[in-house]
Amino acid sequence: MLRIRSSKSAATIINRSLIVLPTRIPLFSLYSSQPQPDKNQKQQPQPHNKQHEFVSPLRVQKLITSQPDPLLAQDIFDYASRQPNFRHSYSSFLVLLLKLGRSRHFSHVEKLVVRLKTERYPLTPTLFSYLIQIYGEAGLPDKAHRTFYTMIEFGFQPLPKHLNRILEILVSHRSHVRSAFDLFKCAHKHGVLPNTESYNILMRAFCLNGDLSIAYQLFNKMFERDLVPNDESYRLLMQGLCRKGQVNTAVDFLEDMLNKGFTPDALSYTTLLNSLCRKKQLREAYKLLCRMKVKGCNPDIVHYNTVIVGFCREGRALDACKVLEDMAENGCLPSVVSYRTLVSGLCHQGSLDEAKRYMEEMLSKGLSLHFSVVHALVRGFCNVGRVDEACGVLAESARHGEVPHVETWITILHTICEENGIESLDEILKGVLETNQAKLDTRIREPRSCLEDSLMKMGKKYANKKF
Repeated sequence: MLRIRSSKSAATIINRSLIVLPTRIPLFSLYSSQPQPDKNQKQQPQPHNKQHEFVSPLRVQKLITSQPDPLLAQDIFDYASRQPNFRHSYSSFLVLLLKLGRSRHFSHVEKLVVRLKTERYPLTPTLFSYLIQIYGEAGLPDKAHRTFYTMIEFGFQPLPKHLNRILEILVSHRSHVRSAFDLFKCAHKHGVLPNTESYNILMRAFCLNGDLSIAYQLFNKMFERDLVPNDESYRLLMQGLCRKGQVNTAVDFLEDMLNKGFTPDALSYTTLLNSLCRKKQLREAYKLLCRMKVKGCNPDIVHYNTVIVGFCREGRALDACKVLEDMAENGCLPSVVSYRTLVSGLCHQGSLDEAKRYMEEMLSKGLSLHFSVVHALVRGFCNVGRVDEACGVLAESARHGEVPHVETWITILHTICEENGIESLDEILKGVLETNQAKLDTRIREPRSCLEDSLMKMGKKYANKKF
């Protein structure tokens, strides 16, 4: 649908805006920002002026702000500009610039910026921040890059915050990382000195691209420029080193960071702990976990679970138990993930009684009994022929309103049939099969149907057995 726009429609909007104003507001207040006269003071009659002064700049600004159609807002702006003795407020330019930019009318935006300069309006940091923001939101890194040089052409000195925002936009597009680096290197020629944030933006980009050597050079360059790396600078480089598998060098960076008085954040420790565990350096990971509190960063549930997972993955679930005990001593409550990982690890090692004890502890703390905990215990007990304990775990699961997974039912079914024969299956599973069927979902099949399917696979003599 073609929208018809004209200066007449803009004039209509402005005139209507004057008509609907409350009558108690003196007419001259619409056209002037001067203070109102005292109502008790006798007003002198004013000579009639046929060429009435147009509505005030503030009123036009409000009209532009409230207009949802950016092109009609532009018409209102242009119509007001043609009125005698009228000069827009600087805020009207900024509001219109944002409206046009966000609707991707970039040619109008560029003309508006030129008009600001031509009509000798002040060029402020906010204006160029808006421009950079518009091009960034539109995904136009080249135009954002060009804005830096537009500022210089207009005689405005870019600020470090402008440089940093342009760098962020450029590095967000992988093909423009080198352009960002080139701008960074030449910025000082135009009087813009990159700060620590500028270095961090590029370090992050090069680390993500795998160019760790350049990131490392940037880190060292900060000291040459009398800049002090901050927490993020160290963390970025440590993350980059860990991605490259250079976890020992990353730990050295942590030591350097601590020696210089910095306190690593939680994410830095998470990165190092995870990398140490994956490198199977579990002793070093546990030592780092213990040092965290001493160095001013209290370990949280993520840090503890990272080390618990690391120990269990390497078949050292009993060492993971010690980590769980440390959690309670440091006031950190274990989560479902903590217990789930630990129970599975203990079952895998054959420490079934210990695993069951942690399941009971989990329930005593009011945590939900995750189906993987039930499965690990049932499978573990079935593997050693302890069918009664396996059925007990299923019954416990049912009492807490949790329905075991289909694989759990199949596991216990095979064990019962092999150990006790099909005749005793009804009696053993009588209580278990009374599980509240309303709790079943698409992931967990109805137990009776599951048993029938499995029995059919076991042989024809079991196929007709009904439960």
